Amino acid sequence: MLPERFTRLVGKKKTQKELDEHYDKIELEKGDFFAMIIAAFITFFPVLLIAMAVLFGALWLLFLR
Repeated sequence: MLPERFTRLVGKKKTQKELDEHYDKIELEKGDFFAMIIAAFITFFPVLLIAMAVLFGALWLLFLR
């Protein structure tokens, strides 16, 4: 069981119906989708770039050296 303090801070577990109702109320403004795409790009691109650099660096060390 979770401690009472944790459940008080987090709140009750919501059903799928309650979650659907909550997210149906949210309306995006003009340009929000484009802003979310830019934010995702800024967030994920550096991580993917680093992962690719590590992968290609390892392949270079293993096969081309």
